Amino acid sequence: MIDYLIIGSGIAGIAFAENCLQNDKCIFVLDDHSQNSSKVAGGLYNPVILKRFSKLENAQEQLILLNSFYASIENRIHTKINFPLPILRKFFSIEEQNNWFIASDKIGLSPFLSTDLLFKQYEGIDAPFGYGEVLQTGYVDTALLLERFRSYLIENNLFRQETFDYELLEVGADFIQYKDIKARHIIFAEGFGMHFNPYFKHLPLDGTKGELFIIKAPSLNLDVIVNTSVFILPLGNDLFKVGATYNWADKTDLPTEEGKQELISKIKEILSCDFEIIKHFAGVRPTVKDRRPLVGTHPDHKNIHILNGLGTRGVMLGPSMAQVLYENIENRKPLDRSCDIKRFDKKK
Repeated sequence: MIDYLIIGSGIAGIAFAENCLQNDKCIFVLDDHSQNSSKVAGGLYNPVILKRFSKLENAQEQLILLNSFYASIENRIHTKINFPLPILRKFFSIEEQNNWFIASDKIGLSPFLSTDLLFKQYEGIDAPFGYGEVLQTGYVDTALLLERFRSYLIENNLFRQETFDYELLEVGADFIQYKDIKARHIIFAEGFGMHFNPYFKHLPLDGTKGELFIIKAPSLNLDVIVNTSVFILPLGNDLFKVGATYNWADKTDLPTEEGKQELISKIKEILSCDFEIIKHFAGVRPTVKDRRPLVGTHPDHKNIHILNGLGTRGVMLGPSMAQVLYENIENRKPLDRSCDIKRFDKKK
């Protein structure tokens, strides 16, 4: 009997799997690759919500864990996936500069917002009002992470590609049985696919569609991430990842003409150089209306658990949420109500 059967190998599933491996637990992972939000994610980590100039809760703790967590994965898969890189917010007016300075004085934001305006000239971008720099930022190459981590699992006979059949799950008092796999616990980390899960489909998981580009811009000389209404992330060889849109109505992972035109319009607000669209892709982020993750245990089955709802900040939230769920299961450490699925229990 193994310790954990994990359903899903996106950011959430990988984060929990890595947590288990670090603690010498026996795992097995199933995934049918039907959900691709992690693969197409921007992968940025940023402790500040720039749109509202507010700090993420527990941001510093999450960043400390993030760096050690992805370093452990890099060592395991022998591949660099974490790239610390400054995020610069381009200003369009004096008013935006003033708003930046006001925000930098807020409690909790000063470690993350530089008070020194940058006026560096990047070829391909006109920025007469300069930039503000967000500190302790970067990105995780999520597509590479998923590819190499799954390869590691396959090489160690810990992975099988298949669609999970809920009707075949047998639930005992202290174990679960699925086909040929017997485990102490099962972790559902299915992303938007949770809507098909009879154990958790009552939870209010929404989906927010995001569309992104890979563009080629030979005249753009950029070695940082620029963020305004969209982000522009340098990938090397004159290629840049650009995103993302937010669509709460469309739940498909197909690129749209509407999303394409929105991205083109926003790119032109930032860049003064020509660019070519190399790739256009989309995915549905697993989001929750209260912007909190879905972490916890089924009320009737103490060996069925969920790790979901990481939303747009999966690379930051994934390591910490996987850790708190693991500690809750193994050491009975209470979950914070802000992420515990019990917050949605019907009031009696």
